[in-house]
Amino acid sequence: MDETKNMVNNDFKDIMLNRHSYRNFKKDVKISREELSEMLEEAITAPSACNLQSWHFVVCDDAEGKQKAHSVVMPFNYPQVDSASAIIFVLGDTQSHYKYRDVWNKACENGQISPEERDKVFKTFLPLYEHADRSFLEKDATIDGSMAAMQLLLTARAHGYEANPMSGYYFDKVASTLGLDSERYIPITAVAIGKPEKTYTKSVRYNVKDVSEFI
Repeated sequence: MDETKNMVNNDFKDIMLNRHSYRNFKKDVKISREELSEMLEEAITAPSACNLQSWHFVVCDDAEGKQKAHSVVMPFNYPQVDSASAIIFVLGDTQSHYKYRDVWNKACENGQISPEERDKVFKTFLPLYEHADRSFLEKDATIDGSMAAMQLLLTARAHGYEANPMSGYYFDKVASTLGLDSERYIPITAVAIGKPEKTYTKSVRYNVKDVSEFI
């Protein structure tokens, strides 16, 4: 991957501190699937628990896909869904541990870890997930997906776009509407991406002293 191919902004301070949630986008802007894939490839460099990578993405970038996205979001999210170049649903994969061996076997083949280190993972982390209850797997997948979603918001800005994360949708309908197994995949957020049409509404933030403490 050419990590800078479509990046137009590499100013981390600007990307992070000037990120805002826009609710209206220019409807005539098209983002190629190649570039959307690049953004996802950059987003999944995010950390994940035990390198499980419990995330899955569904990109809605054509009329049919956007209609499906529209059908599962609540009305107050219609503006960004109906105007964005693409809506990317970020879901958590509660069964990612089924292919866990593939990741570590590949790392061993590449010489990144030794066979002994790989086998240690198989004897420690893997059983943890194989015997975990549903709640554990959902929480783990939610953490992983959230980290990737945040990176997706930032990489969208690096590519010259703006993005809006959404959770106002009908959770029980998302996976099935997108053609996924609702027992396996859980919705985490949806990200609308495009070129902004209007200005954002600046949000009020708490003072850091009100939300933190040192002990």
